[in-house]
Amino acid sequence: MGRLYLVADGGEIARRRPLVATGRLVEAWPDLHTKGEFWMGEGAKTLLDATGESLQAKLELDPASVPVYYGPRLCDVESLPAEESVQTRALSARGIAVAWITMDRFGERTQYEPKSPVDPVFYLRRPGGKAAHVWRLFQSRAEAVVYMAEYFGNDPEGQQWADGLAAATWEEMIERYATHQ
Repeated sequence: MGRLYLVADGGEIARRRPLVATGRLVEAWPDLHTKGEFWMGEGAKTLLDATGESLQAKLELDPASVPVYYGPRLCDVESLPAEESVQTRALSARGIAVAWITMDRFGERTQYEPKSPVDPVFYLRRPGGKAAHVWRLFQSRAEAVVYMAEYFGNDPEGQQWADGLAAATWEEMIERYATHQ
């Protein structure tokens, strides 16, 4: 599995995007707290690096440090986005973990209208996928524990997932798991 990167050269990313082969998707999520910085996975960085010198990453993270919980009701898997896409989207908003919440505990499709890019609930699907997926990012372990108890109360696996998050906060995750360049 690849790495997750924070690249602090938005201008160079924008310059290189059109140089990437037609039909190849470069997902680079703008950091919602620091202008000009972008989060991307190994796939996007590889595509951009192929157009010139390797982009210098400010931070690198192992994808395991940003866990994704899918739960027992996972469906429409052919429309699921790449996990690195979900993880880097969460990182862009200072998320430490993400849960798939497309179906609620009653088996009903979640209906939600995000209010802004920093809203913890967002939609993301595979390009060309037919079904939209709803995701909930968490900025702390405590937030994840409360949310999972309230919305997935009958799912002990979800509660264990939240309780077991390795980092309690964004700052702790970066301090413990990020490699600074």
